[in-house]
This record gives sequence, structure tokens and C-alpha cells, in this order.
Amino acid sequence: MKTVVSGIRSTGNLHLGNYYGALRNFIKMQNENRCFFFIADYHSLTTHPNPDDLYPNVKSVLTEYLAAGLDPEVATIYIQSDIPEVTELYLMLNMHAYMGELAKTSSFKEKARKQPENVNAGLLTYPTLMAADILIHNADEVPVGKDQEQHLEMTRRFARRFNNFYKVEYFKEPIAYSNGSQMIKIPGLDGSGKMGKSEGNCIYLNDDPKVIQKKVMKALTDQGPTEENSPKPECIENLFTIMKIISTADTYNYFDEQWNKCAIRYGDLKKQLATDIIAATDPIRERIKEIEADPNILHNAITLGRDKARESAQKTIKDVREIMGFRNF
Repeated sequence: MKTVVSGIRSTGNLHLGNYYGALRNFIKMQNENRCFFFIADYHSLTTHPNPDDLYPNVKSVLTEYLAAGLDPEVATIYIQSDIPEVTELYLMLNMHAYMGELAKTSSFKEKARKQPENVNAGLLTYPTLMAADILIHNADEVPVGKDQEQHLEMTRRFARRFNNFYKVEYFKEPIAYSNGSQMIKIPGLDGSGKMGKSEGNCIYLNDDPKVIQKKVMKALTDQGPTEENSPKPECIENLFTIMKIISTADTYNYFDEQWNKCAIRYGDLKKQLATDIIAATDPIRERIKEIEADPNILHNAITLGRDKARESAQKTIKDVREIMGFRNF
């Protein structure tokens, strides 16, 4: 069984794009691998978040991931800051990471450009902390998006450099996780791009049904087709893409036929799409309410995850300390 490690952002509510993209893959992979999913609260410090927001954000993210299907009895789900071994390995890896290579990463350059008043050391060493998150469990595979590929390659480099320097074959060189199918991308409601929090075009899993209906009804459309079987413009294709994922095949085929016959009524399409989204997300909203009503659910899940993660992390740190020459008197 392969060991898979993946981080979870500690800010922002889950939306349809998260759920039908990475999260559904997480739910699948937790039953096929030895999985570690951590909420990356230390990583958020690079942007100096408001201390009053940190705990509520972590709590919200943990609640929604559990409600959506991550199982703490199957996978190891934990909070990054609960595992002190991560920061110890981060320190050790930093001793073998060089400023020149860290400063060349695209993520550092982008962050430095976006927040020139806050170019902190954490931004520079972000790839090293990410490597520590992965190597602390000696992962075989890591689910990564396009923007994280460079960091994964640096993790492989740090693992290889450690092994070569200390003449051991201890750390694996993790590769990108692949489930054999293409990641589903949910488009936004604004007619272009993908669904994302920063784009303001999301439907969140915990949105009230009335809010969902209002968002869908405001989705961008055009004047309608003027020729039969004509190509759909991007804003309309986006709505059909969401419908193909959310609705039944019969529903999708009906509205596709209406489009091809130039008989489409966008109001009807949007009402049906809103209804189907509400039905698809209703079980998650109900589970969120259950978790919020019983503090023991979160406490038990995170305690179990912390204990399992620390057991794995402590073994790695013990081995690494011995390899590097640290001894107990």
C-alpha cells in the first residue's frame, strides 16, 4: 500500500470546484492508500493572517472536509501545527537548502510581487516546509496541482540531497499522485475560467439553498442560439458542463436538444440546474449541521488524526536524528 500525503488550505469554504475536483479524489484514494491529509495552518502564516481568524478557519475547513466524506477512521486527518516533528524536520532540511534555489521558485517570485511589504523568510522557505510535510511520512505519492509541481520537484531534490550527503537510502523521492483519470474542473458562474474563491464565481457546499438558487439564476448567459446545432459560447458551455456533472444524463440531453433546436429557455435551464445542485449538496449541508452541533465529532477526529500522524512523524525524526549524528547521552 502506497503512502500518500496531501495538504489542505486552512482558509476558505469548500465550493463545487473543490468537491468535484480534489476532494472526490481524496475520498477515493483514502480507501486505496495509506493517506495523510493535513490542514496547513503553518503555511498560512506567510501572509500574516489575523490571529482571530486562524482557529475558526481551521475549524470550518475540518468540518466541511469531514462532512464531504473524508473518514478519520480510514485516513489520517490532522492539523499541521499539532505535529512538532514537522517543524524539526523543516529546520533540518533548511540546513541543506540553498538561498539561490529557493529564491528562484516561481511561487516566491509571485508572492514577493503580490506582497512586496511582506517578503518574509517563510515565503522563501515555503518549499522546504512543504518538503517536510511530505517527507515526515516518507510519502510515495503526492496529489499536486500545476502550481505545485515545482515544489514537488524540490521535495524530490531535498530527499535525494539528504540521501547523498549522508550516504543512505532513507527518503523516497515522491512522485505526483495519479488516479488514472483527468481531474474534473468546474467552471465558474461568470462565464469564464474555473470556479474559485478569489474569482467570486463560486457555489459553496454550505450555501443556503436560496443563495444557491440566486447565484445560479444570475449566471452569465447570452441572447440564445440563432442557428440549429451551433457551437455554444463559453458562458453557456460552462453551464452545460456543470449540468453534465451534477444533473442526470436525461436532464442534460433534454436541454442540449433544446439548444440544438434553438428552443432553449435559459430560465428553465437555470432553475433545473439550481434544483440539482441543491439536491447534490444537501447531504453535505446536513452533515455540517450535525458536526457543528456536536463538538465531540471534531475533537475525536482530530485527536485520532494527531496521534496517528505523530506516531509516523516520530519514527521519521528518530531515524533522521540518528542519520545526522544526534545521539542521546
